[in-house]
Amino acid sequence: MKRRDFIQTSLAAPLATSSSLPNKTGLDKGFKVKAGEGRFYGHIQLKGVNENILDVKISGKDTNGALAVLEQTSLSPKRGTPLHVHPFQDEQFYVVEGEYVFQVGEDKFRLQVGDSIFLPRNVPHAWTQASERGKMIVTFQPAGKMEDFFLAVAGLKTVPTTEEMARLFAANDMKVVGPPLKID
Repeated sequence: MKRRDFIQTSLAAPLATSSSLPNKTGLDKGFKVKAGEGRFYGHIQLKGVNENILDVKISGKDTNGALAVLEQTSLSPKRGTPLHVHPFQDEQFYVVEGEYVFQVGEDKFRLQVGDSIFLPRNVPHAWTQASERGKMIVTFQPAGKMEDFFLAVAGLKTVPTTEEMARLFAANDMKVVGPPLKID
C-alpha cells in the first residue's frame, strides 16, 4: 500500500466507525444552552452542604440517562460536600474559576483554574471551595439521580440537619461516609 493511500484510509476509518455507532440519546439535533442559563430548571440554588447555584447544561433527560453536565457557581467559601460515595456514577470536575480542595480516597488535591479531576464510582470523595468564589463544570456519567437530588436540596424550606442530608443522599443513590473536608 502506498503511503498516501495508507494515510487516507487511516484518517477515514474513525469516521466510518463512529458514524456506524447507534445514537443512544434519541436526539436527532444538537442544542445550545446560553451562558448563565440552565437547560430545564433555570438556576438551582442549593441549601444544605453549600449554597451554590447549579445550571444544568446537558440533562440526563437529553441523554437517556447516560450523562449530565452542570455548571456550578460556588458561593460558599470553606464549605463543600461530606465525604460520600456514588456506587453507580463516575464524576469529573473542571475548574473554570477559583480554587478547590478535593479528597479522593486517601489522596488530597488542590485544583486551580484549568485543572480537572476524575472521581471514580465507589471511591469515597469530598471537595471544599478554597477561594471566595469559584465555578466548575461537573460531569456525571451516567446521570443517575443527581438532578433529582439537586432539585430536592434546592426545594428545602430550611437548611437540613446532617441526618436529613444523609437521607437525601441515600434517596438519590449516594452514601455519606464521613464529614466534609476541612481546609485552612
